[in-house]
Amino acid sequence: MIAAIAVIALFGSKKLPDTARALGKSMQILKSEAKTTKETYASPSTEPRS
Repeated sequence: MIAAIAVIALFGSKKLPDTARALGKSMQILKSEAKTTKETYASPSTEPRS
């Protein structure tokens, strides 16, 4: 509750939708990059085990 009031006071009620939209896009990019990184490093190695 206090965090919400602080955000509204900091950004103002008119800029809040734009800020939320930008945050959502940033989260989508972060998730896709994390997934790509996870898939890259989680792929099985092609080297034979000894």
